[in-house]
Amino acid sequence: MDLNYFKKTRILDGGMGQELLAKGLISKGTLWSTSAILDEKFHQLLIDVHTSFINAGANVIVTNNFSSRKVRLIQNKVEDKFEYVNKKACELANKARQISKKNILIAGSLPPQNGTYVVDERGINIIKKDFKEQAEIIKPYVDFFYLDVISSAKEVEAACEVTEKMNMPVLVGLHLKKNGKIASGETVTEIVKKYKTSNWIGLIGACVSLEIIENSSKEMSDLDIPFGFKANLWNVEEPLPLHKFNRSKFNEVGKNPNDTMGRRDEITGEIFYNFAKRIKEKGANILGGCCNINPEHIKSISSLK
Repeated sequence: MDLNYFKKTRILDGGMGQELLAKGLISKGTLWSTSAILDEKFHQLLIDVHTSFINAGANVIVTNNFSSRKVRLIQNKVEDKFEYVNKKACELANKARQISKKNILIAGSLPPQNGTYVVDERGINIIKKDFKEQAEIIKPYVDFFYLDVISSAKEVEAACEVTEKMNMPVLVGLHLKKNGKIASGETVTEIVKKYKTSNWIGLIGACVSLEIIENSSKEMSDLDIPFGFKANLWNVEEPLPLHKFNRSKFNEVGKNPNDTMGRRDEITGEIFYNFAKRIKEKGANILGGCCNINPEHIKSISSLK
């Protein structure tokens, strides 16, 4: 792909997991959106949700394998499905692109390989191994990798080493806290200065609130790299890591993270458009959504490209 792709304004998709749940997915345990891959009856729904974001104006869709990391599959006793669910997520995304007949790109999700929103305390070689195993499965099916909601410098280092060796472009998605730093304590500037490689094609605030994005946009605009966001609409400014949940709740069929973190229903398409317009005026070229951002939100910002 063109490594300058994000030097023009591009629209990313929204929150696949929450949209799947809203459209009827029954999730089991902590598998969430991976449940739609394991149960074949939901494959068409998954394709339809991808297609709805494409039709709303997304230039890029992200593969639905965020919760298909090995640790999550082990928790739910389906680790033998690791290769299948990651490969199938990519195949279904490609099917949606084919159906749409639109010239969109597919980003391969490389999520944090242990917990979400927290530092991975394991050794870096273990983290590299996990990233490598997932990346090798999805690489043949995607246009670039997306480091999907990364919270620590060690994970950035591990993932960037893996993706650089694979000679694949990478969009880096950092999960920022209210203080503008990632969970391991580094600023965005420090991460870019220490870990940026030649295959970076952009940098975004990933699964963060509108307020955090607004507060971080000035720092990102000074880094001489295409930047932007995938915003969430949780009703908490800092999402709770999984270990903060009542774990027993997530052993019930169909439980939704919205039950714990809530949802900002007041953020209409118009409000999201005005927010995205402000960030674009600060120099952002990468505009999109994460949890609870639906196709209507993406449609509202599609005119900004």
